[in-house]
Amino acid sequence: MARNTLSDLFSRTKSLDGAGYGAYKKLKGAYSESGLTVSIDRVQADPYASPSKVRLILPMKVASIPQHLVDDATGRVAVADFLARRIQADPNRPRNVHVGDIGQQVLERTHVLVTPDRVEARLLVGLPAKGRRILGRQAAHLLADDLPNLSDDCLRHDRFDPADVQALEDHVALLRDQDALRAQLKSRKLVAFVGNGAILPRAAGDSDRPLAANRATSFESPESLSQTFELPSGRTVTGMGIPEGLTVIVGGGYHGKSTLLRALERGIYPHVSGDGREWVISRADVASVRAEDGRPITGDDISPFITNLPTGTDTSHFSTTNASGSTSQAANVVEAHVAGACALLIDEDTSATNFMIRDHLMQRLVPNNKEPITPFVQRVRSLYDATSVSTVLIAGGSGAYLRLADTVIAMDAYRPSEVTARAHDIAREGEAPEETEEAEDTGEFRHATARRILARGTLSSRKPPKPRGLSTISVDRSDIDLSAVGQLVAPSQTAAIAAALAWLSKNADGQTSLVDLVVRLERQITEKGLAVLAPGRDHPGHLSRPRGAEILAAANRYRELKLA
Repeated sequence: MARNTLSDLFSRTKSLDGAGYGAYKKLKGAYSESGLTVSIDRVQADPYASPSKVRLILPMKVASIPQHLVDDATGRVAVADFLARRIQADPNRPRNVHVGDIGQQVLERTHVLVTPDRVEARLLVGLPAKGRRILGRQAAHLLADDLPNLSDDCLRHDRFDPADVQALEDHVALLRDQDALRAQLKSRKLVAFVGNGAILPRAAGDSDRPLAANRATSFESPESLSQTFELPSGRTVTGMGIPEGLTVIVGGGYHGKSTLLRALERGIYPHVSGDGREWVISRADVASVRAEDGRPITGDDISPFITNLPTGTDTSHFSTTNASGSTSQAANVVEAHVAGACALLIDEDTSATNFMIRDHLMQRLVPNNKEPITPFVQRVRSLYDATSVSTVLIAGGSGAYLRLADTVIAMDAYRPSEVTARAHDIAREGEAPEETEEAEDTGEFRHATARRILARGTLSSRKPPKPRGLSTISVDRSDIDLSAVGQLVAPSQTAAIAAALAWLSKNADGQTSLVDLVVRLERQITEKGLAVLAPGRDHPGHLSRPRGAEILAAANRYRELKLA
């Protein structure tokens, strides 16, 4: 059977000029010429529907990516990211051709696939129309001329100029170095690392791009916390290591405390060259935790923090549809622990005050036996001692954590200094005996005992979960609010989480815990790629890999969650 060529695609599309929009469906199929295949996998139903799904497929021998760049998983992710950015930045890319959301982070995505045998760009293409009538001539040039040109310019290594060839080499080397540094943090007993020269401030509150270098203060590590890493490329990187245990970050308002913590939150991802945070590297399982008024809780063991409620409610298996600030933060800490977090990142400004501290004056007014909340200050030491979960905490208005801290870092005009000894002296000098008692740990933090078994079909509905931007997933008439899940960075991650919820619902058996189900899913993604979340689809749409922690966070925030 003769295969369809790009010339066939051009003539067929041109012949549809003036036809009703639905006639575009006749184009579905694969068209090959000169080593390139243009595969039209899904055609939009009308001009106002989601764009059509089109793939550009090149055999690796045509793409000619050097073998040393793609001989490991890290290299393939880096090359795919580079090619996607190249498509996004191509000045000749038609404005109705999209390669998906691409930010400052290097993520495993479906946008461009790189395997040992091929390179494949997954595009969303708006097919041109006037009203509901096909503009056949425009569409013919778009599909049979513009897309092949885009493939030649952006996917074929032999068409790169020398500067772009070097840029690709550097891009792969940087990601490999970042991954290698992250892999060394645990053996050095570090939670995170911030390289000297890093630019942490962003251009604006709603921007993830760096503040201009001439306006920003570059980061320099205090000598006492300095660490140096030798990396696979031969590069040496020096900066501040944040040790395991309890680290408290202090300083005046607007001096960079929250900026540092935000960089550590995003340090779970590698960043592109020029971002300023290339060498802000956190361990992959660091978790940001905050208060979250109104979130639902289903079956959490929050008894390490909340017990003896006046209602007699069992807090070892606690549920509510509308949690308070303190209750939500207790649940968020416990859920992060259950998800396997090695460290918690907490900002006093986004925390519930009565969850974080309870001073001696309030204890005199309301006796401990009348207060069901055990504040975090009385659990933070045993959290680390019993479970090895560290805490990095911003403290701006309370010194309650100073005497407990293993490390205290003071930020002054975005410059850090280590002040642990001085902080301990001040804490000892300034504390009354009753304040010391207030900060004493009142018992060992135990591992969560409740096994959260997902009931079969609990996340199923007549329609699959649907992502809506970065922070919302709709399941039937219920919305899952992810606005407080601060380590999501791309709407395509949220899209992947929505698909993951459908997978969890399908694979729940009433016996396997929610955490174990997510671990199984992550293993499949690692082995088979993100296409696991879109079975049977050659073009899976635009998905970016989330962590298991964020998949769990979405499931935990589903108001109709049912446990077996």
